[in-house]
Amino acid sequence: MATATITTTPQEFGWWAGNARFINLSGKLLGAHVAHAGLIVLWAGAMTLFEITQYHPSQPMYAQGLILLPHLATLGFGVGDGGQIVDTYPYFVIGILHLVSSAVLGAGGIYHGLLGPDILPQKPTFLGSFGYDWQDKDKMTTIIGIHLVLLGLGAWLLVGKAMFWGGLYDPATASVREITEPTFNSIRVFSYLFGAFGKQGMAAVNNLEDVVGGHIWVGLICVAGGLWHIFTEPFEWAKRILIWSGEAYLSYSLGALAYMGVLAAYFVAVNDTVYPEVFYAPVGIGTTAGGVITSRTWLATSHLALAVVFLAGHIWHAVRARAIAAGIDFQQGVVKYASVPEIGNLETPINASVLTQVWVQNLPIYRQGLSPWRRGLEIGMAHGYFLLGPFVKLGPLRDTEWANLVGLSATIGLLFILSVCLLIYTGASFQEGKRVQGELPANMKTAKSWGEFNIGWTIGSCGGAVFAFLLLTNSSLFF
Repeated sequence: MATATITTTPQEFGWWAGNARFINLSGKLLGAHVAHAGLIVLWAGAMTLFEITQYHPSQPMYAQGLILLPHLATLGFGVGDGGQIVDTYPYFVIGILHLVSSAVLGAGGIYHGLLGPDILPQKPTFLGSFGYDWQDKDKMTTIIGIHLVLLGLGAWLLVGKAMFWGGLYDPATASVREITEPTFNSIRVFSYLFGAFGKQGMAAVNNLEDVVGGHIWVGLICVAGGLWHIFTEPFEWAKRILIWSGEAYLSYSLGALAYMGVLAAYFVAVNDTVYPEVFYAPVGIGTTAGGVITSRTWLATSHLALAVVFLAGHIWHAVRARAIAAGIDFQQGVVKYASVPEIGNLETPINASVLTQVWVQNLPIYRQGLSPWRRGLEIGMAHGYFLLGPFVKLGPLRDTEWANLVGLSATIGLLFILSVCLLIYTGASFQEGKRVQGELPANMKTAKSWGEFNIGWTIGSCGGAVFAFLLLTNSSLFF
């Protein structure tokens, strides 16, 4: 895999580039991260105190534009029977703790940003363990492992709060209770992922025992996965396919955040066990009778909006990371000629990336070790399988009981026409003494091999269409 080391310095970027100025300055980048954490915690503490001053016990919590207090109430702080807020002092304590923590984090950010070393040393000591090189694959997976362990411990903190430290608010009993018998049955917990309890998937959970049990298992998986990443090195396929650079890691993180944001937005919108109606309003996106946007609506909408932003950032940084790894200089342009300009073969961050090349090399037409017949069979199966749908859904008999059968007949007719076209192509392109055009595998450069390919393609395409037809006809067995 082609790699490129970024040698940028802070002076090559304006202030608008943010942390990109510190991409190779591990000490300064640590300071920026700690300072960002301080700002987040500062916002949480200050916003909690502000919401306390705005809270009115006479009105529903979800109708007051509150963001943080509903979360704290869900965790069982200051809540009495029926979801009534009986004590706001715990919210005050939590807000102050966040403010104090933000001061500590802010001091750490200032130290590393202004006084600490620009690059953290890599020494066999505790402090030296914080030094790293973006292309040190073993160290990068160790850092991933540390994050996973911390995420697992965070999941277990919720378990501890639910089981031992006061419990959670349970909408089913309209009271705060300790969850003494969480669900340890892994089959039940993970069956939510496959829609066993409703088509809403995980969001179909309707009891706190399963919620807490799920956090126990998620924590276990995160901690086990984290320890595995810490004590092992990446697989060879991961070393080849993944890009190992600071910008690539940023793109991976943004992609994960985008996925989690979409999932969280959906969960908030449809679940009233983890997000009780008494604090967030009835499920769904909307307003109160007085026209006030509910807490549930704000929470779901903000998660979805941020997920879109994160997804855009993921795509942007992923393209840049792969382009740089492919040797493309953004300052000189991202498109260049692959060889002779007259051929018109251009290299871009997409088609020149290692991921694209690996994908193309593993397509049936290029994959090594396949016979011509096998190549045709694989390609034909995919074509026949996907061609059936348009004929079924867009055909003139689409609204009748014969739609699937007529669609299959039309698909097979088209496949035989394409087989004849492939036969004509073979006769015209692979004549004796004529130079073969294009980049083809060694066993795909004769008329005989393409004849075998055509036979495999015809059998595979018709088989794929029949398989799709059987799935459509018997779909009631699966849904």
